[in-house]
Amino acid sequence: MDDKRYRQRGYRDSGRQTPAGREAPRPPSPPATLRNRPISRCAECGVVLPIGADSLARCPSCRAELHACRQCGHFDPARRFECAQPVAERVADKRARNECATFSLLVTVERDAASGALGARRAFDNLFKK
Repeated sequence: MDDKRYRQRGYRDSGRQTPAGREAPRPPSPPATLRNRPISRCAECGVVLPIGADSLARCPSCRAELHACRQCGHFDPARRFECAQPVAERVADKRARNECATFSLLVTVERDAASGALGARRAFDNLFKK
């Protein structure tokens, strides 16, 4: 009975011949991996900022201050004074410019799927066209 269970197509077929004399089918290749890229976005409007935006004072799109708590990589609303670093006193306005010594612009890692995402989206939309 166990012998019958393991005679299915695809089970341990690598390098073996099938009963009909043909080569066993190969498993499908893994999907193409998406590249990751570091990116920095404005916390107010979401526009992409250059990673070395230390020279910028304001967001080029919405004119929000970039050297502010909301734009910092250490900003964490769940922590004391809403900062992951030890801070002596609380900064009241998180959107206003400050001179924090531990400030670092928030950099996240996003998948670079620009070409594949648009094609997949178009294909999905075409499924339901009348």
